[in-house]
Amino acid sequence: MSKSNVSHDFTETEVARLADVCVVLSHTSHPGNIGAAARAMKTMGIADLRLVNPDVFPSEIATARASGATDVLDGAKVYETLEAAIADCVFVVGSSARGRDFVGETKDVRSACVDAIAKSAQGKVAIVFGCEMSGMTNAEVALCQTLAYIPANDAYSSLNLGSAVQVFSYELRMAAGLTQGYEAPEFQLATQADIERMFSHMEQALTVSGFFNPENPKRLFPRLRRLFNRTRLEKEEVDIFRGMFRSIEENAARGRDGSS
Repeated sequence: MSKSNVSHDFTETEVARLADVCVVLSHTSHPGNIGAAARAMKTMGIADLRLVNPDVFPSEIATARASGATDVLDGAKVYETLEAAIADCVFVVGSSARGRDFVGETKDVRSACVDAIAKSAQGKVAIVFGCEMSGMTNAEVALCQTLAYIPANDAYSSLNLGSAVQVFSYELRMAAGLTQGYEAPEFQLATQADIERMFSHMEQALTVSGFFNPENPKRLFPRLRRLFNRTRLEKEEVDIFRGMFRSIEENAARGRDGSS
C-alpha cells in the first residue's frame, strides 16, 4: 500500500464537508478510466481516491485523462483487497446498475448519497465501483451496507466508469449542501417615471418617423406597454431605447432638411 501526502486545492468548506468521503475503484482494467474518475472527483471537491488491484497504475494515460486532477491521482492509495480499502469506513455504498441477490438495502444514487453524507459525521464513508466489464463481484457487494443505482434508460442503462463516478460525486456534493455557484450581476431597475418618459419619447420618435399616426393610433401603444410590462426594465435598458429614439428623430430631421 502506498500513500502520498499532497495538498489539494479545494476550498476549506469542501474539505470539511467531503473529507470523509472516499471513492474506491476495484480492479480497474483501463488506466484512462482512473484518470477520468479523478477528474470527476476533483470537479466536485472529493480528494480521497482508493484503488484495488488496478491493472495499470500509475500511468501516463491516467494522467492525461485526469486533465489537471493529477493531485488526486498522486494522492491515490493502492490496496490488494477491497476489505483493506474500506477497513476504516463506517458506511459503504456499492454502485451497481443491475439487481442482485443482496440482503442489504438498495437505493437510488441521490438517496444513497444523502445517507452517505449523514454517516460521514461519524467517520469515513466509501463509494465503491467495480471493474468496467462486469461491475462489482458478489463478494464485493456483500461488503456493502447499501447498493445504489443511477436511474437510467432501462433499454440502455450502461454508463462508463468516469461518468458513473461523476454522477455519484455530484450527488455527494449536493447532499453536502455545496450548491453555491455564480450569480448574474444585478442592475438598477428603471423607475416608473423613467418608463413613462421612455414611452413619451417613443411616441414622439415613432410619430416623426411616420410609423405612428396619432390621429389613428389603433392599439399600438397599449400593445407596446403590455410587451414592456412583461419584463422588468433596467435603467440602462431604458437609456438604450431613449438613445435609439433620439437617433430616429435626428434621422427624420435630416430627411426633412434634405440632407443625406
